[in-house]
Amino acid sequence: MATKIGSVMNNSNPQQQHPIIPRERLDFGLDGDIPKYWFGGDPFKTRFFDAMSIIFPPGERFFMTTVRDFRDRIRDPKLLADIQGFNRQEAQHSIVHNQYNQRLCEQGVDVDGMTRWLEQLMFDNYRSRFSREYTLAITGALEHFTAIGAHAMFDHRDIMGDAHPNVRAMYAWHAIEEVEHKGVAYDVMQDYAHVGYFTRVLALLHATFMFPAVIHRFQNQMLKEDGFTFWERVKIKAKGYWWLLKPGGFVTPIIKHYLPYYKPNYHPWQEVDQPGYEEWLQGFNKDRDPVEAAEFMRTAVVR
Repeated sequence: MATKIGSVMNNSNPQQQHPIIPRERLDFGLDGDIPKYWFGGDPFKTRFFDAMSIIFPPGERFFMTTVRDFRDRIRDPKLLADIQGFNRQEAQHSIVHNQYNQRLCEQGVDVDGMTRWLEQLMFDNYRSRFSREYTLAITGALEHFTAIGAHAMFDHRDIMGDAHPNVRAMYAWHAIEEVEHKGVAYDVMQDYAHVGYFTRVLALLHATFMFPAVIHRFQNQMLKEDGFTFWERVKIKAKGYWWLLKPGGFVTPIIKHYLPYYKPNYHPWQEVDQPGYEEWLQGFNKDRDPVEAAEFMRTAVVR
């Protein structure tokens, strides 16, 4: 049985939030001997997470940009400090995922082409067509996805159990820091951009279709570049989507964390904390080894 970490937050009291701690210059051993299909030898699972790794650097630059649009309106010292921590964490995420993505380039994956396509979508398309308030609302919605995804990756079911420990550690660290800064863009959106309920929900619906569509596009391209034929990809994806969507699969536990965003009085700190958060911190603070921290967390949460 999973250890229950944290409690339900009823408001956005800063005293109930985790401190935002940028952890820089971490070594995940990504230059080591990691198999191409590092997730249990499974091409679908591997390329699903590889697609997210390609998305993160341009996505996080978009997040930082949309928050920066409203920074000159902010006078609250606590929120300004939180934004600084948010920016530093997101910058580190980009650095580490770019290191990982270099591995994909060496495998023949067109990372640069996919990144250019996504940057054009988010920076040229969205920011020319939509208001700054709406693009910040998209950031709030996507930050919601990255925060709640941690619940599925690192709960008692051990979904990532077959993953290579170094890559699993990268995603564990990323999940921990998403939990720490999950309320920052939302607070700017609500208190300074004055985004209303309708715009917030519309942006979530937009992100609900856009985010998985981009993952599917990149994943399919990588499987094609791996040399799988059309029908081989159909078989791989049929099995993979069952893993994602079946009862008790990867996506199912996320739904109960996804839906509260539609409540008029929602705030991210109403969410139950990430399973294993305190254990990850305990393991990390011992030697500042993110791989050791991820394994310590996994041992504590999986029963």
